[in-house]
Amino acid sequence: MKTSEVKTPWLWVPSLYFAQAIPYVVAMQLSVIMYKDLGVSNSDIAFYTSLLYLPWVIKPLWSPVVDMFGTKRRWTVLLQLVVAASLAAVGTVLHLPAFFSVSLAVMWLMAFSSATHDISADGFYMLGLRQKDQAAFVGVRSTFYRLATLAGQGPLVVLAGYLAVSLGDTHQAWSIVFFVLAGLFAAAFAWHQLVLPKPEADHAVAAGANPLREFFGTFASFFGKRDIWLILGFILTFRLGEAQLLKLVAPFLKDPLEQGGLGLTTAQYGWAYGTIGIISLTLGGLAGGFLISRLGLKRCLWLMVFAVHLPDLVFVYLSQAQPTSLALISVFLAIEQFGYGFGFTAMMLYMIMVSDGEHKTAHYAICTGLMALGMMVPGMWSGDLQEYLGYKNFFIWVCIATLPAFVMAALVKIDPEFGKK
Repeated sequence: MKTSEVKTPWLWVPSLYFAQAIPYVVAMQLSVIMYKDLGVSNSDIAFYTSLLYLPWVIKPLWSPVVDMFGTKRRWTVLLQLVVAASLAAVGTVLHLPAFFSVSLAVMWLMAFSSATHDISADGFYMLGLRQKDQAAFVGVRSTFYRLATLAGQGPLVVLAGYLAVSLGDTHQAWSIVFFVLAGLFAAAFAWHQLVLPKPEADHAVAAGANPLREFFGTFASFFGKRDIWLILGFILTFRLGEAQLLKLVAPFLKDPLEQGGLGLTTAQYGWAYGTIGIISLTLGGLAGGFLISRLGLKRCLWLMVFAVHLPDLVFVYLSQAQPTSLALISVFLAIEQFGYGFGFTAMMLYMIMVSDGEHKTAHYAICTGLMALGMMVPGMWSGDLQEYLGYKNFFIWVCIATLPAFVMAALVKIDPEFGKK
């Protein structure tokens, strides 16, 4: 009996996708909260943590390397070890005078390793499971990815907040959090080395007669798609407002009232946004997926575009009223996150629709890279913009920045039957 048939997917699918999410959450969200706690300016936080998107933007460029050298299993396991070492290194350098630049350099290595791990893990998933099991475990993948997002923005942030108070040293508190993360990834490395199956199909892919031509042909076929300008416009503008909002949520919630923020402690942020908010995000995603399966993407598109963008008005209200009730703030954040989770399902399904065809895996990677580009570039200058406008006017601008997404939603073409169960 083959090894891949002996080991149940329940042993490795949940842990693999939990591990896949953690570095992304660290790079995109946890780093923002940490640097805010350590006194870095909003403009520097937004610019430099947005640059951490770059490996996910350009990962399609080196995805063929993962195919051509070694097995997906070996890539996956070894990259988890590299991520563990990177996380430990971040925890080690946080006491240095130049902790900001040094830790960013280490996190860029972690981001590069994580983006490559995404390629190998997704490829291994398709090799390690039979086709019917791949469909059956899609929900499991998504659930444990979300749970990792919850863990990264909820309990770990709460832990950092409590440690900072009890130890009286914010740098030490965040060092401990990163050592915990490193231990988690070291355990993931050991676990997956033990339980990942060894499917016979997992081997280096032989290059064709002209591999370079094949490589560029994949990109040519994507950018030669019908209505490619509409496709690019929709993917790049769908998150234009959110790309700017996301980098300033933590600074806004944590800045004191006199600076225009809401004055939450790190632990309160972990509960309100990192726990209640992420649970609402997950519930919204489940509701969005259910509705599309019943009605199809085309009929749901406008509802979901509104669901993603209208809740940004929550931050306009919060910045104007500056409520001090944690319960009230949590309710508004839950509404915003539910709307985002509900509406973002449309983008995921749209990218699947666009990618359908001979090179669907590579084309989907290109779509996700373009989406990351649409997050990275606006996020880079959002901190400078917020410092110039102030929180009240910045959140009004964010709402204005969502308008291109509505324009593109009116122009894109979608098969009326796509997405129906």
